[in-house]
This record gives sequence, C-alpha cells and structure tokens, in this order.
Amino acid sequence: MIEALASRMTLGDLLETVRAVHGAYQLVAHWKQGEFHHDVVIRLEAPRGLPGPVLVVSTNCNGGVKEVLCLQTLPERDALWHARCPEGEFEPLALPAVLGRARTSHWFDPCELLTPDARSELRPEHRRRQRGGGWEPIHE
Repeated sequence: MIEALASRMTLGDLLETVRAVHGAYQLVAHWKQGEFHHDVVIRLEAPRGLPGPVLVVSTNCNGGVKEVLCLQTLPERDALWHARCPEGEFEPLALPAVLGRARTSHWFDPCELLTPDARSELRPEHRRRQRGGGWEPIHE
C-alpha cells in the first residue's frame, strides 16, 4: 500500500488518494531542508491496509514525491534527518521504527543537499546556510 501511495508521484495526487482511501488526515508538520527538499508529516485517522497511522512524504521543490515512510508514532525532525544522514549536523535522536518505505524515481541521496557546496538557485549574497545544511533565502 505504501508503494501505491508513492506511485501517485505528486503530493497533490498522493493526498487525494489518502483522503479517498483512508478518510480524513491531519497535517502535522511541513519541514523544508534547503531549497529542494520538503517533508510533509500527516496522521491518518483510519490507516486502512497500512502498518501505521503516520506518513512522512518527502518531496522535491516541485511537489514530486521522492519517498514515503510509514511510522507508528510521529518523528522529530532531527531524528528523521539523523537517520538519513548520520554524519550530519542533526541531533542524534532515535527515529521511530519505519514500518514501510517506498521510493520513487525522484529519489536521490538527501545528504547531497546538506554539503557546503550543495547546488543552489540563490545567489551567494541572497542565501545563508540552514541549520543542518542546505541553503535558505535571506529575508531582509
């Protein structure tokens, strides 16, 4: 079932499918890391056919689904990133057990987004390094 959700390929389609199959859901968090990665955390009221009620949907900057994780409990942001990139700058918190995972053709190693020389569409004078890595715009 996780693969079927990930195969929707866009966040909008995935959320429409979640609503149609699992009913109501709660948007718990939206975390952006750098310019090109988003994590959308949702809690399902009725996780029909899924091993847990929490989904972490990772997308690119265009809403293309990269990965879907299914968990029993809500993750902390640093735990999620520490599990992905243990050598990174995130608190070494424990990630709840991953009960299901599906990756799509949009997936690539997210640690590449955290390096000091990570690609950016922002000019150097208009960006700053985000906590943990990646770039964010400077808002003046």
